Amino acid sequence: MNDIAPAAGPVPDAGPPADRPELKARIRADLTAAMKARDPLTLGTLRMALAAIQKEEVAGDAARELTDAEVLAALAREVKKRKESAEAFDGAGRTELADKERAESAVLTAYLPSQLSGAELTALVDEAVQEAGAVSGSAPTMKQLGGLIKSVQTKAAGRADGARIAAAVRSALT
Repeated sequence: MNDIAPAAGPVPDAGPPADRPELKARIRADLTAAMKARDPLTLGTLRMALAAIQKEEVAGDAARELTDAEVLAALAREVKKRKESAEAFDGAGRTELADKERAESAVLTAYLPSQLSGAELTALVDEAVQEAGAVSGSAPTMKQLGGLIKSVQTKAAGRADGARIAAAVRSALT
């Protein structure tokens, strides 16, 4: 006979808790898949990305788990770093290193939301300018540039680079 009594109460779900970011779990699963597939580029890139995410999690006064939006922001920064490095390597004549940086950037870009087209960005900028004009009662000026950029960045939700947003807002105000 079996002397072990069944566990009292419900069995805890083996899945991730509801507050755990889905994106980070997806990156970890893809890291495992890259290990099994023996894909050194994806493996190294995802390890660096997870290290950057973990670094942000422990930064500050207390360790915390990042939300999906914060993980996306960290990945966007890593993509930007890779693109800047590729440009620097191209300038120095190191095309093999530039190509590696571009390949890493492509791996990370797969986790980012699709970027806004020029027309979509212009529509968001126009909407923000109209809202600012409705609030102040007059057309926004260059003095309100920072607030407008922040408004558009919130609406874009990581789907457009900050420099692109700033350029679109500046052109709308001039």
